Amino acid sequence: MRTPASIAGHPIHPMLIPLPIGLWIFSFICDICARFAADPATWQIVALYTMIGGIIGALVAAVFGFVDLMSLPHGPIRSTGMTHMAINLTVVVLFVINAWLRLADRASGTGFWLSLIAVLLLVVSGWLGGKMVYTQGVAVDASETR
Repeated sequence: MRTPASIAGHPIHPMLIPLPIGLWIFSFICDICARFAADPATWQIVALYTMIGGIIGALVAAVFGFVDLMSLPHGPIRSTGMTHMAINLTVVVLFVINAWLRLADRASGTGFWLSLIAVLLLVVSGWLGGKMVYTQGVAVDASETR
């Protein structure tokens, strides 16, 4: 089932999502490093900037994901897509709150826990995204299979 947000038959949303996922995971790794560093300031700054980059990347990817979601037929596939979207939006909100707290210098230990929860939700959302592609065939062109 092809989706409309594509370039030369390749869906755009899956091309964009590795950037925010990678940035957010790296941001969390920086938070872990900051907990054990003698001077955590550099790790905290890198965590903040990668988090903000992840937010921007996720919002760009969300535009194309939403276009694809609206093209799905009603039923189990669309329901899975709606859940995937809701979790992703929750993750973005958690990271926005996290970044805001850090910019206001009020994160203390809260930022670490917000990042942990968001990354765990990201795992669930990724599983749902994989389910849509590998089980339900979203964005898969069956005519090109061998």
